[in-house]
Amino acid sequence: MQASPGRGLDVLRAVVFDLDATLVDHVGAATAGLRAWLSVRAVASTPELEARWFALEAEHFNRWRDGEISHDEQRRERLRAFLPLVGSPVGTPDELDAEYAGFLASLRRHWRAFDDVPAVLGALRGGGLLTAVLTNGVEALQREKLEHLGLVDAVGPLFAADALGVAKPRPGAFTAVCERLGLEPGQVLYVGDDHEVDVLGARAAGLQAVLVDRTGSAPPAERCAVASLSEVLELPEVRAALR
Repeated sequence: MQASPGRGLDVLRAVVFDLDATLVDHVGAATAGLRAWLSVRAVASTPELEARWFALEAEHFNRWRDGEISHDEQRRERLRAFLPLVGSPVGTPDELDAEYAGFLASLRRHWRAFDDVPAVLGALRGGGLLTAVLTNGVEALQREKLEHLGLVDAVGPLFAADALGVAKPRPGAFTAVCERLGLEPGQVLYVGDDHEVDVLGARAAGLQAVLVDRTGSAPPAERCAVASLSEVLELPEVRAALR
């Protein structure tokens, strides 16, 4: 299996990762955090509530990603739609911010990296490849997450959409990272869990790309997918680049 090649030089020099759901178990942490947050309200979580939470997260986070609303407002919009489902009033913006801070405190307690992350990052960097993270999350929170997990030094530079001024899947997000690493797009492999945002976005910018499909839900036509980060080390272009 080979990652889809990009334009330009194709000798691999760096592997850049998405963060949430690629290196960090976002769904697991958010589910556990939501359940704990609801329990404080004496509300039992259900599959329907959890599915609705994640649907609202995707809807309004994407609105922020696309520049329609602010980051704080996308959080408020999620709560405006979700709180009535659990019998809670929708308050002022300040009250909604306090509500979200409560959820975020619960979420932080459940942050964890996938088990394969430390070994894979160590093998890549030990083999002479650069590593970095490109995330659509906000830089302050994502850096805090990496610090909490002890991964700051292991992952290399962190590039976030809010600091770059452009978000995935726009090509500018990927090319900006390549420029900062001093590499041509074709020398960079991007690894992420979202086929459209991560894989197709990276390829459109000329990078090589591979989908991490931990749930077995890759599109049928996607030939370059791995079930774990460990399998990234077995990609021919990665093996060839490791010294």
